[in-house]
Amino acid sequence: MSDTEPSLPGAVPPERTRFVQSRGVRLHLCEWGDPTAAPVVLCHGMFDHARGFDQVAPLLSRRFRVVALDARGHGESDWADAYTWPSDVEDIGAVLADLGRRAHLVGHSKGGGQATDAAAFYPEFVRQVVNIDGFGPPDEEGFPRPGAERDARTIPERCGEFLDRRRGAVRHRGWRPYPSLDELVARRRPQNPRLSQEWLRYLVRHGARETDGGWVWKADPLAPLGFGPFKPRWIGIGWERLRAPLLAVIGSEPDTWGPIPEKIRAARLARAPQVEEAVVEGAGHFVHMERPDQTAELLLAWLEA
Repeated sequence: MSDTEPSLPGAVPPERTRFVQSRGVRLHLCEWGDPTAAPVVLCHGMFDHARGFDQVAPLLSRRFRVVALDARGHGESDWADAYTWPSDVEDIGAVLADLGRRAHLVGHSKGGGQATDAAAFYPEFVRQVVNIDGFGPPDEEGFPRPGAERDARTIPERCGEFLDRRRGAVRHRGWRPYPSLDELVARRRPQNPRLSQEWLRYLVRHGARETDGGWVWKADPLAPLGFGPFKPRWIGIGWERLRAPLLAVIGSEPDTWGPIPEKIRAARLARAPQVEEAVVEGAGHFVHMERPDQTAELLLAWLEA
């Protein structure tokens, strides 16, 4: 088996790694920068992992202690018995409490929505929060799967399919091995059509492991089945309780997972008491991966030391 560390221009492996406990689950943390500096906690999106911040984190670490979290069921964190939105938010709270001082929160996609919720639930731990394109889907149908048509099934039919998938995943909790890493990269490509092949290979390599049977994902196959409540009727309800200022960031380019229409996004952001908005030019949904220099420059200008 090969365990060669992939390389990517500008990507810097974490200087330190460690674990914290949250309700019996070990959460893996990657850290960069001076441990005594003001902390910034980075939260990734669905099916991603902390190493997806390997380009932007070292840039932020020039001024901050940067802590990137592997969400439960992702990266090097433990798999859990169940995955719910509140449990992920509580996990962020456990990381904040472990730091022992108030921190900045930065989250992307699902992690952006959860970081914003965590800032509302744990105001005593949060100074400022940055949400990078994590404002929920445009409507109840959600984001269409890349290459797939809109789901025309009824709600009961879709609920039945969800329960069947969950039963199957519990009985066979694991992934079908792929003969090569390249095949996993090809599998991921429709989710990230804007990323370079080099970046995509780096992301996939850190999100997968080689076994005797082939390459498999590190993420728990059950993790995506507990995704809610990233729904239009729920998203942003708790943001009215935000005490921390919120920076809402999107990329300028349409992508698989966003940005959602401006009118819809504005209505959700209107719930937050203190909001600023910013656009990173030339980036799609994965803003911090496509434009790490511009993203870091934006955050360093906005976040207080």
